[in-house]
Amino acid sequence: MFLHKHPYPPLINADTEKLIIGTLPPPRFSTGKLLEKDVDFCYGSHYNSLWLYIDAIHNLNLRYDNSQEAIDQRMAFLINNKIGVCDIVASGERKKIDASDLGLTNVKLRDIIGYLKRYSTIDTLLFTGGNSKNGPEYFFRKHLREYNLKLELVSNKIPRIHYFKLNERTIKTVSLTSASGSANRAIGSMSLYKQLKSKNPGFSTFDFRVMQYREYL
Repeated sequence: MFLHKHPYPPLINADTEKLIIGTLPPPRFSTGKLLEKDVDFCYGSHYNSLWLYIDAIHNLNLRYDNSQEAIDQRMAFLINNKIGVCDIVASGERKKIDASDLGLTNVKLRDIIGYLKRYSTIDTLLFTGGNSKNGPEYFFRKHLREYNLKLELVSNKIPRIHYFKLNERTIKTVSLTSASGSANRAIGSMSLYKQLKSKNPGFSTFDFRVMQYREYL
């Protein structure tokens, strides 16, 4: 059994307003056996396109390699835009060493609510996936139950929007379409994507995510 520990601590500053919440990076980020085009940073997997979307939205001209400059570029973007990262999974066990969220068992979650109490400027949580089993929203709902809290629906359109109350604060959550390639099939079945594709045959799942993410990132 492989113990898959999250390799990065939460990235939260005193003025952070938005928090990106995923699960955890592929196992090679924990073992240090990165690919040539991986970036040793949050969402740095060559097969995860989150930074490609952010790059396209903000014209950042990011590097995609193992360099310190690539890390510094991403860190600067997060700091300048008051965005933090706090994936919800601290660790889990795997029979098969791969990046599948469904393969995780005996999962230990980070105390997201504890971080929200500590950093009062955070008002928005951005999940990198929906409520499918072992996804970030799925785990967050489980985490909320530990505090006798729950999400209230605001909009059922994708990306789905909820909120919850934390003392006197109202915190919004947005469940973005996953940046992994495995979500492309789901995007292809969405009515909005089909409409946009019919109007512009060149419109891609990449364009769809950039359109969606632009409002929040």
